[in-house]
Amino acid sequence: MNTSPNMTAPAEGSETSTEDYVTMKVAGQTFGIPVLNVRDVLSPQIITRIPLASVEIAGSLNLRGRIVTAIDMRTRLGLPADGFVERAMAVVVEHDDEPFSLLVDEVGEVLSLPVSERQSVPATLDERWREVSQGIYRLEDRLLLVLSVTSVLSAIGVDAVHAA
Repeated sequence: MNTSPNMTAPAEGSETSTEDYVTMKVAGQTFGIPVLNVRDVLSPQIITRIPLASVEIAGSLNLRGRIVTAIDMRTRLGLPADGFVERAMAVVVEHDDEPFSLLVDEVGEVLSLPVSERQSVPATLDERWREVSQGIYRLEDRLLLVLSVTSVLSAIGVDAVHAA
């Protein structure tokens, strides 16, 4: 995985900043999370269900001795999730010094994109997708939604997770 700094200077002396994103897919839609927010990428893991947790919380997993809450991104986005958790990839992020795993269909490449080309989220985007996105990039063959980890977690009541 490319872990270069998120601000790079382009060739030819012009000053344009870029940001590096780890890409992932959920139901065919490409998302990106700033690479500096990603702590780990894991193959499918054993997930232990957490009693009384909201439906978006798939359970918890053990990451080198740390308990990590796993968020089912398909359920969070209102998509069918039958059998998804067992085959999902896990993207581990930290929020308030607490690790969380976002369960996604697949993890892709790291893209370095110009900050100046980032656009606002269209009003026509489904509300569940819009509330977790903080911008979009129009790539050659697809749209990349910039995922707001804070929005994903706050919408499912992270404070309730800490109390569980």
